[in-house]
Amino acid sequence: MLRLRSVAGAVAVVTLVVLGMISGGPSGSVTAASAAPTAGCGKAPTLTSGTKTIQSGGQNRTYILRVPENYDPNRPYRLVFGFHWNGGSANDVDSGGTSGYPWSYYGIRALSNNSAIFVAPQGLNAGWANTNNRDLTFVDDMVRTIQNGLCVDTTQLFAMGFSYGGGMSYSIACSRASVFRAVAVYAGGQLSGCSGGTEPIAYIGIHGLRDNVLNISQGRALRDRFVRNNGCTPQNPREPAAGSLTHVVTAYSGCRAGYPVVWGAFDGPHAPNAVDGTADGYAPGEKSWTRQVVWDFFAQFQSGPQPTPTPTPTPTGGTQQNVTIVGGQSNRCVDVPGAVTTNGTQTTLWDCNGRTNQRWTYTSGKQLTVYGNKCLDASGRGTANGTAAIIWDCNGQNNQQWNVNSNGTITSVLSGLCLDASALGTANGTKLQLWSCTGAANQQWSLRV
Repeated sequence: MLRLRSVAGAVAVVTLVVLGMISGGPSGSVTAASAAPTAGCGKAPTLTSGTKTIQSGGQNRTYILRVPENYDPNRPYRLVFGFHWNGGSANDVDSGGTSGYPWSYYGIRALSNNSAIFVAPQGLNAGWANTNNRDLTFVDDMVRTIQNGLCVDTTQLFAMGFSYGGGMSYSIACSRASVFRAVAVYAGGQLSGCSGGTEPIAYIGIHGLRDNVLNISQGRALRDRFVRNNGCTPQNPREPAAGSLTHVVTAYSGCRAGYPVVWGAFDGPHAPNAVDGTADGYAPGEKSWTRQVVWDFFAQFQSGPQPTPTPTPTPTGGTQQNVTIVGGQSNRCVDVPGAVTTNGTQTTLWDCNGRTNQRWTYTSGKQLTVYGNKCLDASGRGTANGTAAIIWDCNGQNNQQWNVNSNGTITSVLSGLCLDASALGTANGTKLQLWSCTGAANQQWSLRV
């Protein structure tokens, strides 16, 4: 983990920002591009790894570029920008500091398995004040340059950052919500402005209870803007007890399809490298649980058109008889394998065939019944991620009750968890389970006659 050196009169900051393909818009802003090959696709790259200089806002600005090993010009890549902290440098982010490559770009580069292009920009005065939106303009200019020189996936745009950089990521969420797919804000505050701030964007916030630089209340306030924008059900997510040296990650329920909100709180200080069992802000970054949580949050989003802000309505009340339940990602049906009627049989995905083991009735009592007398059931009245979605004799208990929501999810009345195709699976035989609602396509369903 790099040591963060403070600067008098300024907040000590680290930022990591993930950005992607954009195209020119009015007044120097950017607008979302459709999912299409960029100018850099299908030809020899004109950019290579190393330090680059471009003109932005009448000034020379620099950044470090990392192109994946075995780069394929016919493959569109994610684009990830890593912003340094106040007083730091692009090299600090790119190198991973004392932890080296496993913590490069806050651990995301190593986990990406060469599926992303990474960029570490250098801030003016070693920070991200974003005066007159100069840093947003710099971001726009870098992305235009990179899209012309490399093959970028226009739907895989991400922003993530720590402290001051979290503030920059938040600013991007406010003003570029139609461009970026998701943002992650570590220990952030409103430090770089928030122009706009009314549109939804997938959002994950991580903050320490012991943060004495930017109090956790500031992180909660940033999060709550996108809880509202994304249409999530308001709640006060559980946070770890003081002194526990643990963390709690909560996925909000009720969010619009494609716009999840996740909150990770930990019993620790102002740092992006939280490690359970210690409050050391300089713990080895490669041991931090934040690496995998943030990468998984980003990696859940698949290439393709951006979701529309307003979800397509799904019927929510009354009896719906003899329908199939079709997965939005797989286009396969919820199926009782082998057409068996045995209690405890776990449901799966299978090619839709119209047979009785794929025919469900959604009752006025919120049950999903099959064969007339078997109910979709949360196994063992489970409320944890991974609980199997099984069939069982209908008994009227709330582990057999389901909300068919207008955002395309089906949630357990007992736990609030979403019906989920395991491991983002789309193949025949993929098991169905309950999981924290993420807005991903493997949790999208439609009831069809």
